[in-house]
Amino acid sequence: MEIKVASEKDFDDVKKIVRTTIKTVYPKYYPAGAVQFFLDHHSDEKIRDDILDQKVFLLSEDGINVGTVSISKNEIGRLFVLPDFQHKGYGRALLDFAEKKVSEISAKIILDASLPAKAIYRKRGYVECDYVITETGYGDYLCYDIMEKQSSINA
Repeated sequence: MEIKVASEKDFDDVKKIVRTTIKTVYPKYYPAGAVQFFLDHHSDEKIRDDILDQKVFLLSEDGINVGTVSISKNEIGRLFVLPDFQHKGYGRALLDFAEKKVSEISAKIILDASLPAKAIYRKRGYVECDYVITETGYGDYLCYDIMEKQSSINA
């Protein structure tokens, strides 16, 4: 298993991981308008900009890119693992990696918790610090928690 900073040549793989995971997993938890909101939120432009800013990391196993995470200052975001590779420790490895990176610069780690991941974050010591209700523009609402955790290494 290897985690590396994503480069421009990795754009298609990052996009595939994000879109495939949203389209496969999120409809089980969210209405169609919220799923489309997530797809729009993780647009090509946003993914590409984050790659160019070196905020995106890729996890590969045997040369196959199976997961991604983005880090911006003390915020962890866009943590996705392809559905066929879930429940094998890759998400845990990405979160461990991201928490360590954030801990190098901040005493607090922040993330937005999707419904599928909220229980995982709670088990890892994250607590809810805010609750957000967003109108999706597609006739549905998206509700999620902002969660935080003290980092293991204080900056």
